[in-house]
Amino acid sequence: LGTTLCAAEFLDLVWPVLLLLGVEHFHIAPGATKVTPLDFYDYPYSHSLVFSLGWSGMFGAIYYALKRDARSAWVLAGVVFSHWVCDVVVHRPDLPVMPGGPYLGLGIWNSVVGTLVLEGTMFLSGLWLYGQMTKAKDGAGSWGFWAFIVFILAIYVGNVFGPPPPNETVVAWMGMSQWLMVAWIGWIDRHRVVSGGR
Repeated sequence: LGTTLCAAEFLDLVWPVLLLLGVEHFHIAPGATKVTPLDFYDYPYSHSLVFSLGWSGMFGAIYYALKRDARSAWVLAGVVFSHWVCDVVVHRPDLPVMPGGPYLGLGIWNSVVGTLVLEGTMFLSGLWLYGQMTKAKDGAGSWGFWAFIVFILAIYVGNVFGPPPPNETVVAWMGMSQWLMVAWIGWIDRHRVVSGGR
């Protein structure tokens, strides 16, 4: 699960690195959308369609080089790219097809209710599937898993309903903390096993 989460979040794991290096930029602009106060005006290398395809291929290739598992490498490459597809649905038209545009985005983030229904359905579906497919083999696999769920839900609620962040640097470092979440869920997953032979 750690590898899968890393793939799903990979574009957002690359983004804060590029922010801190000064390669990409954004503004805090309350009201940019109903859900996020962040104005993503310059992130062509982490979030353009062209680079997303490149990151997807790179992730899959590295996984294949390490594991020699072509099927899983293709699946993980698809998971990386799914981030861009999901972003197109929720973002306003700020996702570049290639550096310099054109820009795409359906703007679900302009509706709090729409966002909660869409993202909540996806989250609960994933949680249900993982719960059906695995079971805890010890306390860490049980309480650790539910502690992680509570933690990410608290972050989500804070992001949607809380005040805007104080500055761009705080956002970048909070973004970097997602690497710790990948490590955390990877540790939890090692304390769970596939259930029912599925």
